[in-house]
Amino acid sequence: MKANCWTGRNSVEVLDVPDPSILSSRDAIVKITSTAICGSDLHLVDGYVPTMEKGDILGHEFMGEVVEVGPGVNPKLRVGDRVVVPFPIACGSCASCRAQLYSCCENTNPNAGISEKLFGHPTAGIYGYSHLTGGFAGGQSEYARVVLADANVLKIDSDLTDEQVLFLSDILPTGYMGAEMCDIQGGDVVAVWGAGPVGQFAMDSARVLGAEKVIAIDKEPYRLAMAASQGYETINFEDTDVRSALLELTGGRGPDKCIDAVGLEATHGASHVHLYDRAKQAVRSETDRPHALRQAIMSCRSGGVVSVIGVYGGMIDKFPAGAWMNRSLTLRTGQCHVHRYMKPLLGLIEQGKLDPTRIITHRLPLTDAPKGYDLFKNKKDHCEKVVLTP
Repeated sequence: MKANCWTGRNSVEVLDVPDPSILSSRDAIVKITSTAICGSDLHLVDGYVPTMEKGDILGHEFMGEVVEVGPGVNPKLRVGDRVVVPFPIACGSCASCRAQLYSCCENTNPNAGISEKLFGHPTAGIYGYSHLTGGFAGGQSEYARVVLADANVLKIDSDLTDEQVLFLSDILPTGYMGAEMCDIQGGDVVAVWGAGPVGQFAMDSARVLGAEKVIAIDKEPYRLAMAASQGYETINFEDTDVRSALLELTGGRGPDKCIDAVGLEATHGASHVHLYDRAKQAVRSETDRPHALRQAIMSCRSGGVVSVIGVYGGMIDKFPAGAWMNRSLTLRTGQCHVHRYMKPLLGLIEQGKLDPTRIITHRLPLTDAPKGYDLFKNKKDHCEKVVLTP
């Protein structure tokens, strides 16, 4: 089959690879009908996530049709079913899964020892996301093996299109969880750092959950225009001091809730601040650039909530612990517990309260995946989200 593979830092290629097969009784094989390139895939390509190996199949946002099931799969999942696959792999029975903390599953990462060394405790397995998270083949391919399939798919029984439900695999639940962790109350002002796909969905979710005003912070005019088209306020951090602008928009108090939808590859509007963290990365004294996180903490009103859904992978410098502690801020974060949100969000899509298709700017065949990565990584042609079709 054809699959998009990691072939080195800043290099992906569509290669011929062996078809997946049933390796465990609860596996299923899914014929991919739609898959997507995620912003966190760029962290792999950029070399910020360790343990990638040449030939690893990328992609953790995918859906398709079940074409084979193992003998141990629950009979409710059948050949021919149309399914969306969540990016974290959950066992469904460990303490974390019982608490609906699916991305912290204790049983699905065969390389738990590696992630334990980096994070203190292991994380769940993740499709197409390095050997740190299990080395599972991803879904930017013609077929994919789905592990513990009866616990790790959402069946789609309606006539919704792939594009309406594909993002239930990751970025829509991630954006929603970012807003949910804010405990939004009527009248709240919510500021979102990052107007990429996850940031856009965090904004939409904040509005659905009752925010009075939503503010988008980014530097790309086309991303800010996309946010403005939905009625959100916008701040371009390259020509505006973000904290000052937020104070002006909130009567001097700061946003009630702040969402970091950027993560470890953040940039800063002041070149000397940005270069400081780039220099520390170059000498390996920090792995992540925490510009957005620092700014969110310093900008949030006292007693507010800072919700972090942007991916961080290692260590950061100059964390504003004093502001966090002395101003009674609540910091919440986590890889998304996708399984928890899939059905409720499917309902919101069916009701017309959320339109995931609004962020799609590019549709390409799987064979053009390298072009899609180039467009997305380098923000060419106003690229916001790429959907690939095998």
